[in-house]
Amino acid sequence: MADAPLPAANGTFPAHNPAGQTAAAVAQADTISADEIALYDRQIRLWGVQAQEKIRNANILLVSVKAFANEVAKNLVLAGVGSITLADHEVVTEEDLGAQFFVSEADVGKNRAEAAAPQIQKLNPRVRVDVITRDVRNEQDVNFYAAYDVIIATDLDFLSLSALDSGARLAQRPFYAGCSHGMYGFIFADLGIHEYVIEREKGNRPTRLEPESATRSVTAITTKKESGKTIEMVTKRELYTPLLLVNTSPLPPDMQNNTRKLKKVHPLLTCVRALWEYQRNGHGVYPSHTKEHLQLFTQLATEKHKELLLPAETLKAEFLRSFLQNLGSELAPVTAFLGGQLAQDVINVLGKREQPIQNLMLFDGEDSAGPIYALHPIFLSEAPPVAPVVPADSAITVV
Repeated sequence: MADAPLPAANGTFPAHNPAGQTAAAVAQADTISADEIALYDRQIRLWGVQAQEKIRNANILLVSVKAFANEVAKNLVLAGVGSITLADHEVVTEEDLGAQFFVSEADVGKNRAEAAAPQIQKLNPRVRVDVITRDVRNEQDVNFYAAYDVIIATDLDFLSLSALDSGARLAQRPFYAGCSHGMYGFIFADLGIHEYVIEREKGNRPTRLEPESATRSVTAITTKKESGKTIEMVTKRELYTPLLLVNTSPLPPDMQNNTRKLKKVHPLLTCVRALWEYQRNGHGVYPSHTKEHLQLFTQLATEKHKELLLPAETLKAEFLRSFLQNLGSELAPVTAFLGGQLAQDVINVLGKREQPIQNLMLFDGEDSAGPIYALHPIFLSEAPPVAPVVPADSAITVV
């Protein structure tokens, strides 16, 4: 029996097999081959050959291979990315068998990335699948991040996500974070400075080269004729904020100054930011069910709610209790939705088509709600509205 290949210095196991070599050769080609066009015909019709070529040449890093990441990997591999590297230093546990479809009972005790890699490879032999078995959460070498076109991290704590985001920023690489908590979850995007093109039929109202918001501006406009219609190709530039700052950034001014909009802000935003703060302060990954930890989390949630200038009555004890009860669990329908959304956004970013998530998308499976909030440390020229005071007799208690 031949010896197993040794990992490279960075812990990566290259795919030394015909499928991996084919994927590498295809990735270096100048044009997409005829058989690739046949294989990816439907999606090429959707986003075009040029976008597919960018996707085919993309190298993706996926950190932490749990249920959320399973869905991301599945969608990206089926879309035909050039390579995907699975980084995970943890081993498969019995709890992983519930919602993670790339591992089985026989994999318990094995490295999670190594266990999932063969099943992911089977989805698309053209895609190179590599594995990193060491802990990369605190990787500080900028060259490590620069080797990838997109960095994705899922189901990690706030400090780990922030560290990976910082590394991606230093390498000027797009970064995505995502977590699922039972019926709830979120997707975060930090793309640094990202440009993309929107194609649309030219309307009566002219498009201008000007800012559309504090983070988005139109940088170029071209037109073309198609089926007798004038098609406008508008290039837009989006500016993003790192996760570390998003945790304390305000809601957009148009929401801060509108009581009706503030009342509609989903309480999941408060809970996610409270969880980030809990983790940032070193209290652990998730609050335990002790009275002390529940009181601490409730206090943090109340403070975060005030920080966002949200009405006190929109944060209810029932929702806090539900959020806490869902922490740490994985539900396949929720991870399928979130993983599909994140993967589609990555595809849009690689192809530079369509507007990406800006910058925090939440998901509440109970209400089938998926609001997106743009959170940036924008300093207003006028004083922000005063935060509502929570009456002493309306304190929230979670038991």
